[in-house]
Order: sequence, then C-alpha cells, then structure tokens
Amino acid sequence: MEFLFEYGLFLAKAITLVVAILVVVGVIIAMASKQKQRPGNLEFDSISDVYDDLKHQAEAVLLDKEQLKAKQKADKKAEKQKKAEESKKKKDAEKSDAKPNLFVINFEGSSMAKEVDSLRKEITAVLCVAKEGDEVLVNVESGGGVVHGYGLAASQLKRIKDKGLKLTVSVDKIAASGGYMMACVADEIISAPFAIIGSIGVVAQIPNFNKVLKKNDIDYEMHTAGDFKRTLTLFGENTEEGREKFKEELEEVHQMFKDFVSQHRKDVDIAKVATGEYWYGQKALELSLVDKIQTSDDYLLAANETHKLYRLKYATKKNLAQKLGLAASHGVETAINKAITQLKNTWM
Repeated sequence: MEFLFEYGLFLAKAITLVVAILVVVGVIIAMASKQKQRPGNLEFDSISDVYDDLKHQAEAVLLDKEQLKAKQKADKKAEKQKKAEESKKKKDAEKSDAKPNLFVINFEGSSMAKEVDSLRKEITAVLCVAKEGDEVLVNVESGGGVVHGYGLAASQLKRIKDKGLKLTVSVDKIAASGGYMMACVADEIISAPFAIIGSIGVVAQIPNFNKVLKKNDIDYEMHTAGDFKRTLTLFGENTEEGREKFKEELEEVHQMFKDFVSQHRKDVDIAKVATGEYWYGQKALELSLVDKIQTSDDYLLAANETHKLYRLKYATKKNLAQKLGLAASHGVETAINKAITQLKNTWM
C-alpha cells in the first residue's frame, strides 16, 4: 500500500509539472504569434579561408620551427611574385586571371519542402553577384515530399543554368524522389558511394473512417460541384470510380516526373529506373543517374585550387518569444523524459 501511495503521489506531481509547463508554452506561443516575423539575413562564409586555416594549423603541428619558418618565407615570396604578375595583367583595374567563384548552397529538404523559401533567396543572391565562369554547388539531402514543393525547388535550380552558370549537385546521403528531381537538373551530379539515389515514383495514401462512423451511427455528408472535386475522402464512402480517378492522377504525375528526368538526363533508360526503386551511389552511376562517385568534401578541396569558395545561407532571425518557445518546448521534452525514467525506476 505504501508503494502505491508513493507511486500515486509521484504520478500526480509529474502530471502537474507537465501541465504547468504546457500552459507556459501555450502562453509563449500565443505571444510569438502576435509578434511580427523578423526579417532574415544572408550569411556569406569563405570556405577557402577555412581550408587555408586548416592547412596552416596542420603545418604548425607537423613541421619543426626551421621547416615552418622556411615554408612561411617561401609562401610569402610566392604570394609576392603572384601579386606582381597579376598587377602586370590588370586591365581597367580588373585582374584578367582572377579566380572564378564557386558558391555553395546546402539544401536539407523536409517532406513539405518548406526550405524552398530560403533556397529561392539564396539563389537570387547568387544570381545578383555571379559573373561569367562562376559555378554553384548545391548539396542536396532529401528523401522527397510534396510534388508542388519539390517542383518549385527544381525550378529554382534551373534558374542557375538559365543564367549561364555551371550547376553541380552533390549527394552525400540521399536524393530520392523529389530530392532526385532537384538533382537531375544539374550539369553534373556527384554522389558518395553509399548515398541513396532514385525513387522515381509517386505515392499517396489516405485513411478512411467511414466504417467506424457507420458502426457508431454517425452520419457524414459532403457536397461537391464537379464529378471529381473529391476522389478519395477521409470520412465518406469511397467508390471504385473515385479510386480509379485517384490512380489516374497519380499516373499523370508519375509521367510528368519521368518526362522531367528524361529531359535533363539524356542517357538514362527511364523505363528501367522509373519504378520507384532506389539505388546506392555506385549502382546509380552504372544506371547513369549520377556522373561521378565523389563526396562534396573532395570536390570542394579540389575546386579550392581553381576557385574562390563561398558558402551562403539565408537565416531567419527568431524573436524573443520564439526563442523562449523553443526553450520551453525543450524543457517539456526533458521533463517528460525524466518523468518516464523515474516511473520506470519506481516500477522496477
């Protein structure tokens, strides 16, 4: 009995704590919804500078004092000679042999493709400053999602090619379904050996609760104007006609997907790869879904010799209420996990 009393007391405290935190979170979220969203800002970082710093740090560790001194002296001499050569080749105050830029954009896509809002701003920024000979590398990581969202994402990447810039897409982990729709736009696709590629297919699923409603004597009405305003529904009684129309629409979307891939990947046997299957990098190379097996790190390290590398990201600033909301949400999760842990310990 004493154990049950202590257990009940602990449970009551845990529930009270969780309810109190949820109330606080609700208040904070309400405050955040009333505040205006602060504008974001574009962040530019030099990847070339990062690589140079890493190189210098490694040299400082591996070389002795005399070797390091000699290396630094040689580097200064080479840099001075390079600047002198560049100075001679100036035309209209511009260096004719200046390195082109390589802009790096990271895209980690969710199923709803909400990250496209940032992507479009990042690409617009690149197109505003890029010059002839520059390149854009987009690191795509996505298992796909909504058709309209990833269709827009692919269209954003096409803007880069339409501007006359080289577009490279790297896939270190996964570019499947909508993710591959984005990737196939590129002039060149590089893939890590075990990256997931493909899934050129379309899927849709929807639960139906009509039998549950009938079992509980609940009527449900839905009125539409147009034979196929609704095909399959959550609560109505689905018909074979509606199912056939739904499948027909899926096939139409699949055909659009296949046509899109065929347009951008001329060497792909679309009948062979458009089955909804996915493949790892090496097999994807054999199927011409990618052009090279290489990680984005190796690609950038090699490109650093011929390009100036810049990473850009559009970051949205969060207001105070939003930050507090995230902190409170984390607090709720932590409190619940602690309560569950204590509960398990008490029961054992």
